[in-house]
Amino acid sequence: MPLISIITAVRKPVPDYLRQAAAGVASQRLPAGWDLEWLVQEDGDTPTARDLCPGALYEANGAQLGTGTTRNFALSRARGDLVAVLDYDDVLLPDGLATLIPAFDEHPGIGWTIGQADDLIDGQRVPYPLAYPCGMVPAGTIGRLYEETGLCQAACAGLVAPTDLIRAFGGWGALPRAQDVALFIALSEVFDGYQEPTVTWLYRKHPDQTTHPTKPDTWGRHQDNFIRHRLNAIRTTPLPTPTAARPGS
Repeated sequence: MPLISIITAVRKPVPDYLRQAAAGVASQRLPAGWDLEWLVQEDGDTPTARDLCPGALYEANGAQLGTGTTRNFALSRARGDLVAVLDYDDVLLPDGLATLIPAFDEHPGIGWTIGQADDLIDGQRVPYPLAYPCGMVPAGTIGRLYEETGLCQAACAGLVAPTDLIRAFGGWGALPRAQDVALFIALSEVFDGYQEPTVTWLYRKHPDQTTHPTKPDTWGRHQDNFIRHRLNAIRTTPLPTPTAARPGS
């Protein structure tokens, strides 16, 4: 039976937000034959999330290691063919995964898909306009938009991708913020993707989120340099085709 692994990193969660995320996971109506696992990995010295995420395969780091490391620890436990990202304060709509999973059969060779997201602000859904049309997104499109605007023009907090591709690209970046952008920009430079026009999830905006405009972004310049350098390296570094290891080698 094919499996999709939902990865959620948590640190000092707002209980109601995590409960709503759990309800969204529980509500998923998957394509026929598919199953899911929800991997919740909690960061920080004093974990509090275990009882807020019923049905999850829960682990705590036991120390504050950062969002990237926390997601990568969850990735190390993933058994699914696909990985779906879900931040603890966001919400999957009931047909969210069922809408995205078929894209990999309908568009062979893509490396990622993302559903349209409405912002969730004070309990109200607010549409968010995209900077490019929905449908197939050729490799390199997202990187060029990032260079032009300094922003990731896709809601990569809702990424769905083959598990092995996420691993091959090193998982999430070792950055204080924008870990998902660092991964997604690299992945989307090499692989075509598919932007689903249907709203499949809700992106909550609130004062406690690390990317809220009122939070200082002390390391923004360094993160931007990291993302741009990685993008340039992908474009300019010739990489050999890997060969399978031979027995005894």
